[in-house]
Amino acid sequence: MRSNVGGEEDQGNPRNADARAQAEESDGQGRRILINLPQGQKYKSNEISTAKYNLFTFIPKFLFEQFRRYANIFFLCIGLLQQIPGVSPTGKYVTIVPLFVILTITAVKEMVEDIKRHKADSKVNHTKVKVLTSAGEWIHKKWMEVCVGDILNIENSSFFPADLILLASSEPQGMCYIETANLDGETNLKIRSGLVCTSELTDPKNLARLTGQVEAEQPNRSLYEFAGNIVLSGEQAVPVSATQLLLRGARLRNTNWVHGLVVYTGHESKLLMNSTKAPLKRSTVDIVTNYQIIFLFVILVCLSLISAIGNLVKGNNGEDHEFYIKADSNLNNGFGWQFITFFILYNNLIPISLQVTLEIVKFIQAYYMNWDEAMHYIDPEMGVDSYALARTSNLNEELGQIKYVFSDKTGTLTRNVMEYKKCSVAGVMYDPEREFGKQLGHKDLVDNLKQGTNSPEMISDFLTLLTVCHTVIPEQGEDGVTRYNAASPDEKALVEGAEKYDYRFVARRPESVTIKTCTGKMETYQVLNVIEFTSTRKRMSIVVKTPSGEIKLYIKGADSVILERLGQNREQREHYDTTLNHLEEFAKCGLRTLCLGVATIPLAQYEEWNRRWLVASTAINDREEQIDEVATSLETNLTLIGATAIEDKLQDQVPETIEKLLEANIHVWMLTGDKQETAINIAKSCRLHRDNSDLFIINSRSPEEAREEIQEQLRELKKDGLVGKSNDITLVTDGKSLNYTLLPDMRKDFIDLCTSCRAVVCCRVSPIQKADMVELVKEHTGAITLSIGDGANDVAMIQKAAVGVGISGNEGLQAANSADFAIAQFRFLSRLLFVHGAWNYSRISKVILYSFYKNITLYIIELWFAIYNYWSGQVIYERWTIGMYNLFFTSAPPVALGLFDRTCTAATREEYPSLYHSTQKSEFFNHREFWKWIANSIVHSVLLFWLPQMAMYFGVSWESGQTDGYLVLGNTVYTLVVVTTCLKAGIEMDAWTWFSHGSIWGSIALWFLFLVIYSHIWPSAKFVASNMAGMSEILLSSPVFWFCLLLVPTVTLLADVAFRAIKTTVFTTETDKIRIAEVMNKEVAVYVEGGRRPISETSRLLRNVRKRFRKNKQRQEEQATMEMDVRHGYAFSQEEAGAVSQGEYIRRYDTTRPRSTCTMPRVSGGSSPQSSHSLPPATRSLSAHTHIPGRIV
Repeated sequence: MRSNVGGEEDQGNPRNADARAQAEESDGQGRRILINLPQGQKYKSNEISTAKYNLFTFIPKFLFEQFRRYANIFFLCIGLLQQIPGVSPTGKYVTIVPLFVILTITAVKEMVEDIKRHKADSKVNHTKVKVLTSAGEWIHKKWMEVCVGDILNIENSSFFPADLILLASSEPQGMCYIETANLDGETNLKIRSGLVCTSELTDPKNLARLTGQVEAEQPNRSLYEFAGNIVLSGEQAVPVSATQLLLRGARLRNTNWVHGLVVYTGHESKLLMNSTKAPLKRSTVDIVTNYQIIFLFVILVCLSLISAIGNLVKGNNGEDHEFYIKADSNLNNGFGWQFITFFILYNNLIPISLQVTLEIVKFIQAYYMNWDEAMHYIDPEMGVDSYALARTSNLNEELGQIKYVFSDKTGTLTRNVMEYKKCSVAGVMYDPEREFGKQLGHKDLVDNLKQGTNSPEMISDFLTLLTVCHTVIPEQGEDGVTRYNAASPDEKALVEGAEKYDYRFVARRPESVTIKTCTGKMETYQVLNVIEFTSTRKRMSIVVKTPSGEIKLYIKGADSVILERLGQNREQREHYDTTLNHLEEFAKCGLRTLCLGVATIPLAQYEEWNRRWLVASTAINDREEQIDEVATSLETNLTLIGATAIEDKLQDQVPETIEKLLEANIHVWMLTGDKQETAINIAKSCRLHRDNSDLFIINSRSPEEAREEIQEQLRELKKDGLVGKSNDITLVTDGKSLNYTLLPDMRKDFIDLCTSCRAVVCCRVSPIQKADMVELVKEHTGAITLSIGDGANDVAMIQKAAVGVGISGNEGLQAANSADFAIAQFRFLSRLLFVHGAWNYSRISKVILYSFYKNITLYIIELWFAIYNYWSGQVIYERWTIGMYNLFFTSAPPVALGLFDRTCTAATREEYPSLYHSTQKSEFFNHREFWKWIANSIVHSVLLFWLPQMAMYFGVSWESGQTDGYLVLGNTVYTLVVVTTCLKAGIEMDAWTWFSHGSIWGSIALWFLFLVIYSHIWPSAKFVASNMAGMSEILLSSPVFWFCLLLVPTVTLLADVAFRAIKTTVFTTETDKIRIAEVMNKEVAVYVEGGRRPISETSRLLRNVRKRFRKNKQRQEEQATMEMDVRHGYAFSQEEAGAVSQGEYIRRYDTTRPRSTCTMPRVSGGSSPQSSHSLPPATRSLSAHTHIPGRIV
């Protein structure tokens, strides 16, 4: 087996002995990967596939999928029975050949759709990456050719093709930035750090000489855990953790290049192990149709039994009809054979044409979506030109019945772009876009600073904090433009925001930062201590020595933690109330807010605190608690500076789209890997969570606590009968809590609570947890679900949902490739559901019901005729006309219904989402509607047979001496059936187009044309029935025929027309009103009832729930704090417990030196302002998160 590109090894080479030892030792002990050696065992290929079929599985999988449809099994059995000699009254091939044609057409359609998936997979598999050869050179190979043990060179902005162990990078100490939005939804960059034993191997020649082995755990789906060792030749084992792991699907950012060793490939990579195989999905309509076919099958069996019994009774009553039946003694005349004969005779009650009609209609409907210019997205800046894409047509109608939408956040709702928007400093808001109140822009803040107005000292502290209190690294590009690298997009936005005020962050050194003020002055601040941000602390502080020699603490964080640490002096709290009002104003705009503060620390106080800080940083026991206690002691007596507002840019029209979804009674759940505060902030900005909505938060630390919280909330809701209703509640929970709430004994209560909420937000969830949530809803509600996402981490939930929609955005195409439908923007989802989904559902429903109707109407007449033909199995129609009925004479009307029928225009459906309710409730296709159509067809068949039968009861004769016979009656009835069923299609049409007219009148005309031609080709063509000769003259010259042609369809359809008129005028639905308004060119809005139900009573009950909720004091305080943060818009993204602590990270860089000469400086845990010498090694740890494997000290 090959691991690296390069020369082959001799059989006697000791390296092969290592490989054999590797193969022997790897069994059951994890994975041993040889470095720069051939591997001793074969691992999974790095080739991936999201397609449903391949060359070998297509036939068995396709046949399995097709014969899950009971109709196909039924027709196969009929086709086989027809091969028995002397049994079939309709011929041998009238069923088996159409079935073969239908399956062939379906197979071609499936192949075309799956070829698209293979092409998309091929594009990923053929992406090129640099692989190291044994000669120490980089060559390009395809992703699919990458093997375990290969050493790869990944360049900036590239995706990782497999799971890699980081060896070295262009950054100091092998550090690199990675973007994991494709994996966990987090927008902030993560830091990964190589081991000290490999971080200096930046030269490919040296890298090619590296030998040893990596011991790694067996492939698993845990994205955040990894355990292994790297053992270089002649050295001790060094532990490898998730700190060094670069996962497939992640992307290298702000780092020129990295070298990585492949440990897991293809479907063994952690990302793909969190995915599931592409399922064979079926629509709900298809499943219901299956049950309806079972009902028809039961009816068919009953009719066959009745007919066979009738034949048996007639044969045993002494009547002898041998003289005209001329029964052959060799024929099968027993009861069983007669049953089979009638079974074949009536088999067309189940329409074989239905499948091919549906395939044609669905295929063209898919292209309607693909060609829709309203879902065509063009972005010249990003080079995007993308149409919607229906990757399968089997689920078109499901789009019209969606009840739950599960959405990813990052890249689906948001753009992954943070932008500084506005601020409040010393009680003054600087917002160039403010609509109400005094409008001050960014220039006004700078003018105030220069002119010494509106608290210039506080403005100076504000700008200094923006440019000093962060972990951003500046990088000078070749074009002279400074670019900022940051693990936190919020911090990067703040530093870029400072540039709006002409304050620039210039350079970072291990012990200081340099900034350039708006006056052009360069100022250097000595960094004494960094107190890190965590989700528990909700704040970050930095202690600096200013150019003037003062020691200051700058702090930023959530208002709930900053405001409570303010001093009591009037100057410290002067702008408290104004800043709070500004925070709420920012939050209402959906902006992410941070509160800012400052404190001046006397030298003596600082030195005493710094000693305690060093002791806490080196504590063996309870280090975290001691550090937090010491940090908190310094972060007091603050002076409030103000607040900032950052926009996490949403995709275009996301809030409007979500409002429409909610108005359509669609529950929207956000499932994201991002942090809770960020998720809630986005939920507010996209109007998923409203200011007047109640917030239920479940952050459980144990199964018992989770059970108690769920039951407590459910108990309060049950008291007021609110369980299962769409209450104005937003439920927020996290991935850790889901580990408990998804346990079997809690699933039922948890889903009851979730479905009682208007919106649900799940944060910090893994890809498999997303899929579990979708499955939970499907299992317990039976509702039709839709999942939408753009990243590889969304594939599992996309495939688990009834309908999967992929966003073909910036996160790669894996989600779009694995989805059933792909759109370029979230906003197109409303058109996909409300227009195409609703149209497709109503059209498909009519196609199916009409197909049942027209077949039963024609073929149940055989039963009525059997009463008069001695139950002999004689058909009333000519054999070829039976086959032509579905093929020519009634094939066009259902296609017209399926492609052109609609109740309202697309614009109206998009503008009024409440119109979606009727399709969402499956009002057009259910068992009640099915039996209504069946009853209607039976009534029509009775009238269509007995009215002409009574008209000809006493016989009809012609001047030529001809008299009527069973074929004259049969062709008369057949003509009336064709006319009536075609006109019935017209009655059911809500929109008439040229194709609608052509399908109805053309089908009728085609039958008469066929009748004329067919009546004149015998005896020229011997294969046609001789008794049809001259049939057209016989019928068209009969006054009885014309009398029936005018009377019978009118009488038959009179009740249908009356029913439709009464339903439209007396029992008018909202859709009917709008359709009438559109036809009459009237204003539509006055007819719309609206989708939002009054919630005044529900709100009153919810207030009662809120009063009784959270009796536990500690949980009540936590809830109150969280609600305050949500109300004021707090959100901040920063990697916690990462590969490199925030304090150590900023001390690794000296941006004033060329990158190639950057080495890791000695890490300082906090220097005295009077001495910048390094601290003893024991005191260099800044927090409990600072352990870096291989760190130089």
